[in-house]
This record gives sequence, structure tokens and C-alpha cells, in this order.
Amino acid sequence: MEIEPYGDPSRVPAPSGPLRKVVAVVQDGVEPFGLGSICEVWAEPYHPDDDNPVFDFVVCAESPGVVKGRAGFDVVVHHGLEELEDADLICIAPKYDYLNHSPAVLQAIARAHARGAWIFAHCSSSFLLGAAGLLDGRQCTTHWRFGERLAAAYPGAIVDPDVLYVEDDRIVTGAGSAAGIDAALHLLRRHYGARVAATTARRIVVPPHRDGGQAQFVRTPVRAEEAETLAPLLAWVAAHLDETLTVDRLARQAHMSARTFARRFRDETGTTPLQWITGQRIALAEELLENSTLSVEQIASRVGFGNAATLRHHFTQSRGVAPLAYRKQFSCLEPA
Repeated sequence: MEIEPYGDPSRVPAPSGPLRKVVAVVQDGVEPFGLGSICEVWAEPYHPDDDNPVFDFVVCAESPGVVKGRAGFDVVVHHGLEELEDADLICIAPKYDYLNHSPAVLQAIARAHARGAWIFAHCSSSFLLGAAGLLDGRQCTTHWRFGERLAAAYPGAIVDPDVLYVEDDRIVTGAGSAAGIDAALHLLRRHYGARVAATTARRIVVPPHRDGGQAQFVRTPVRAEEAETLAPLLAWVAAHLDETLTVDRLARQAHMSARTFARRFRDETGTTPLQWITGQRIALAEELLENSTLSVEQIASRVGFGNAATLRHHFTQSRGVAPLAYRKQFSCLEPA
């Protein structure tokens, strides 16, 4: 029986794209989920069904050997901080004692960013960036429990404790736990396009895109006996993005009053109907820019923005690049 070539080095394409080498930094007290979420995205071997990019992924520590874990098991690390010297992306795993960091680690991270590396700090590891002087004047986030503490510890940081992740000058900070996946998918999307991010999301069975500005947690959940989930409505909206979607129309579709619908929508999604719909329209526009030859005007009509100017405004505001520049960088179509 032929073994499926999952991770077979002879079948793995050479790393390509702006991020070739990805290094995860761990310290004593490392949080297993934080490290695991980093590995889940960046350490994946090649699979022919996904045609996924493969990275030179390394885990390092100040002193190679046993790194004490927090959840009853330790991690054996074979590489030291010298791995950071040529890393394109450095992912900092959170640790239990998040207020104390090795000077050697701080200096290595600061040097890496100064030479042009991307830095991603998961959850409470944002405090490490603050200690390294990398948050001054930059927008950032952390787990909602630690937001006030981060702002107090590093007054020069612009802390937003309510969002999932923030990117500012090659510094990406993410909220706790699952938001680390969202931040990693954001980095994949930024450097490799929406198709690669969506394929990765499908593999690890998570939504392909949650905006960085989405709330870290939803408010008091709706009780099951009060209402059914809004999932059927959200699916309906996704299929009708080219239409005019007002709160009144959505409320009628959901068989609720407009006021009840607006409240329930925020309770269940953590955002407003307008913000959610705008995010869906931008995500569809990304897909069409990558995988179609439609003009920007045609895409604007297809996704419900109405005209190219409105699409350009929302797309640039959300993705930091104009639609045509995005297409030039991420188009999956062969040049004519």
C-alpha cells in the first residue's frame, strides 16, 4: 500500500514568499496552547491537497535543553537564540510569569525587529515587547484581563484591550488563546493571500477570517430558550451581499423587531450588523481580486459596495492596501 506523501521531504516544494524562516521563542513557564497554536499554523508539513506553503520552522530558547512548561509537562528545545538572527517571522509564545524576561531574549528580539523581521506576540507575551521597547508609540493588544496592566506598565504603548489582534510596523500582537490563530491567519493572508489563509483555516477547522477589530468576547450569550442561533441568517446574508442589507430588512428576515435584532446580533457575534457585513464584503472582494478577472467596479457591485470608490475606501482601510495593488501581489491567475 502506498503511503500518502504527507510531509514527505522529497515532495515538499521549496519555501517561497516573504516569510521563509519562522522561529518560535519559548521561556520557562511556557503556555502549551500558545505554543501549540503557533506550531499549528507555521510548522505544518506539506500536504498535496492543500498545496500549502512550508516554512523553515524552528523552536528556540535562551538555553537549549529542557524548558519548564506550565501544564504538567516540559518542552525539550534543541536551538538557541542564534536562530533569531535570520528569522523572517518571530513568534513569542506566552508564559505564566509574563512580567519577567531574560535580557538576552529582549535584546535578541529588539535586534531582529531593527533589521526588518516581523514579530508576533501571542497573548501576554505583549509584555515582552513592552520590556524590549518595541511598543512605544505603537498600537497593540493583549488578553482582555491584562489590558490595563499593559497600559500602566508601558505608558508609551497605545493599548486596545478589546480587539483580537493589531498590526503596527511589523509588530503583531494578539489577544489570548484562539485569537492567536486569528492573528496567524492575518499574517498568512497579508503575505500569501486570502486563498492560503482560507485553506489553512479549513485544515484547522476555524473561521477563515475574523477581523482584528472584532471584540475579544461577546456579551452575555442569548439563552437557548429565548431564540435560535443567528447562523441561518448569517449564511443567508453571505449569499445576498450584493443586495441592500439594512437592519430593518435583516430583522424581518430573522422575524424580530429591529431593536431586538440589533441587540441580539451584537450579543451573538460581538459586533454590529454593519461591521459584520462590511467584513464579509471585503473578504469576498479579496477572493474575487485573487481568483477572477472582474474589474474593481464589477467586484464592487458583486460584493454590495455599489461603486469602486466605496470598495477602495473600505478595502484600503481594512487591509492597508488598495484593491488593484492587492490583486497585483496576490492574484492566483496566470498572467495573460
